[in-house]
Amino acid sequence: MSEWLAANIEGATPPFDFEFITGGHSNLTFAVTGADGRRLVLRRPPLGAVLATAHDMSREHKIISGVGRTTVPVPAALGLCSDESVNGAPFYIMDFVDGVVLHDAEIADAEMPDRGARGRLSGSVVEVLADLHLADPDAIGLGDLGRKEAYLDRQLERWRVQWEKSKTRELPAMEAVYELLVAAKPEQRYTGVVHGDYRLGNMLIDPSAGTVTAVLDWELCTLGDVMADVGYILNNWVQPGEESLRGATDYPTMAGGFSTREQLIESYSEHTGFEVRNANYYRAFQSWRLAAIVEGVLARYLKGVMADDTVDTDAYKVQIENLADESLRLVRTLS
Repeated sequence: MSEWLAANIEGATPPFDFEFITGGHSNLTFAVTGADGRRLVLRRPPLGAVLATAHDMSREHKIISGVGRTTVPVPAALGLCSDESVNGAPFYIMDFVDGVVLHDAEIADAEMPDRGARGRLSGSVVEVLADLHLADPDAIGLGDLGRKEAYLDRQLERWRVQWEKSKTRELPAMEAVYELLVAAKPEQRYTGVVHGDYRLGNMLIDPSAGTVTAVLDWELCTLGDVMADVGYILNNWVQPGEESLRGATDYPTMAGGFSTREQLIESYSEHTGFEVRNANYYRAFQSWRLAAIVEGVLARYLKGVMADDTVDTDAYKVQIENLADESLRLVRTLS
């Protein structure tokens, strides 16, 4: 491994120290520190992958390389290794970016005591998302990342299959929501690069400036209906006093001082020129989709392939059930 790094990453100086970075629930991330103190990041698949496309290192490397040609802040892609004999699986190396991850409200309170910075960060989150959605996939080398049309059709089928393959118990709400989402599916009006997991927990930020320094975790990125990302960030933009979808997660915006969902929508429309319609449909879809994703994470933890045996799996079950119930509540507002 060290030999590969020294030979393929310009300026990388052995010996290297490897440290597992906790916080992710799918692909594994390691901080790599060289003898000269330079820091890099290594990404590789989990020990047991469920969806091959969600753990394709060459695809993820291609995505951050393409997004790196835009104004969206993303770590520089430095190298890709497809030879599994080097590290037991394909992996890629990217630059290390300084910043803080706001995983929950407690961290937001501790790292961002200035409420003015929280307001500025709200604006930065929207601007970065708008820049991503306005990027021309063909111009940045991502035009062949996937089909641009029929995004919801593809996603509904993909995550229905994922749910069936990974579910650890029966949840009738998941089947009910699927049928309602298919029946109420809106027309795709705006097409572009869809991050797929766009939230504060997948960003590095400068807490004093209130800016996004890097967007991370592009494994679910594809082409399609950009309103899906809007629905996703709205779900994660939980306001103080709202009932949280508690379980294995919390929401940094519950700390207060961040923009409201309505302000987020207004700002996004101003930056993109896109009209946000059917917000509750996309929110329902994303709650349902996230339930399927988290069920896959739970299944991997139960199989012992996530490099962490201290996780409270019961909390994940609660989160999944709450997400399924929330998606059912939201989709019922459409009728």
